[in-house]
Amino acid sequence: MAHILVAGGGIGGLSAALACARVGARVSLFERNEVFAEFGAGIQLGPNVMRVLQSWDLKPALDQVVALPDRLQVRSALTGAELASLRLGADMLQRYGAPYATIRRADLHHLLVQSLQNRADVALHLDATVAGACQDTTEVTVQLSNAQAARGDLLVAADGAWSTLRQQLLHDGVPKPTGHLAYRAMVLQSDLPPTLRSQRVTAWLGPKLHVVHYPVAAGQWLNVVAIVHGQVRGDMSHWDHSANAQDLQRAMAMTCPQLRELIHAINAWRLWPLCIRPPMRGSYQHANGRVAFLGDAAHPMVPYLAQGAAMAIEDAATLAQVLHQAGALDGARAESAPVQKLLHDYARARWARNAHVQARAIRNAEIFHATGPLRWGRDAAMRLLGERLLDLPWLYGGGPLPLHNAR
Repeated sequence: MAHILVAGGGIGGLSAALACARVGARVSLFERNEVFAEFGAGIQLGPNVMRVLQSWDLKPALDQVVALPDRLQVRSALTGAELASLRLGADMLQRYGAPYATIRRADLHHLLVQSLQNRADVALHLDATVAGACQDTTEVTVQLSNAQAARGDLLVAADGAWSTLRQQLLHDGVPKPTGHLAYRAMVLQSDLPPTLRSQRVTAWLGPKLHVVHYPVAAGQWLNVVAIVHGQVRGDMSHWDHSANAQDLQRAMAMTCPQLRELIHAINAWRLWPLCIRPPMRGSYQHANGRVAFLGDAAHPMVPYLAQGAAMAIEDAATLAQVLHQAGALDGARAESAPVQKLLHDYARARWARNAHVQARAIRNAEIFHATGPLRWGRDAAMRLLGERLLDLPWLYGGGPLPLHNAR
């Protein structure tokens, strides 16, 4: 049985641990915090990632905590007028074989942790920071900050956008600021006036700003993200900064009354300066010898396509598939499937899709925040084409095929 090391206990690392354990690996996961905790707010889960999560037998747990919006609508932040909409609900299920869901990040993180805690083939190590790694032709070793070490057959580097392992192995610097600031909040729907409550995904587009909100926690809470242009001081690698509600209110002063009312109804905001890398240039950025980069460590994304967590989960599913299909987890066949070649296959299977999603997210930032003639053209195109622009078959219908003989 292969021994897989995982650096990072976020959604990507937990997904990798679960996917690989389900196909027969022994997994040791190292998380730097003393307890498993996930910060942030909400996540949109398109059909492409819901198919993966359901194939991991997580559907019953997901059904308890997701919301299932019936529609995605795009509105003008200036006038409030609807520009376009996309039917979700039964339409997504019929078209792509899985629903379009929204969830609190903490809820998804918690159910992944619960799934792993029930497995004898997974060891979860808390207060265990991976400070570095070394590898040879037979194994990979991680050095922990407490002077201990762990050895395995391969290492999954899921240690985030500011990955220590990526800096050590690829030497390509750190993510760069985009000049965009994301204000995030969650509010009980019952605390909002009835006119502000919503069970839909709504995106408000305005000059140099946009706001997205959607239900989470079975519809009881509303997740709100407002993105404006600006800079913050301090450590850019620490996403969770305190925020001044008045700063956001001033940025939204020219928007329509309904949007301003929603922004003014929320007092507690957290601030996230958006940083990014360019789209992946090749498979070499996804694997290095016995080390597989996964999620933000490989391809940090701006949230303009709502696919950051989804691509990490797809990475995990693809890695498990490559190992399973090559028989790398069967000791009798391990010699015919060297780990380095398998991770190269994983990298080749993932990098182009991740690069495409990264590029589309960057392009969407320009479209969402457009000014002048570009904004007028965007609005006209959305009114004319509607669902044809918002539906993304290449994205929602793509990704790894579920394994049905895992455990």
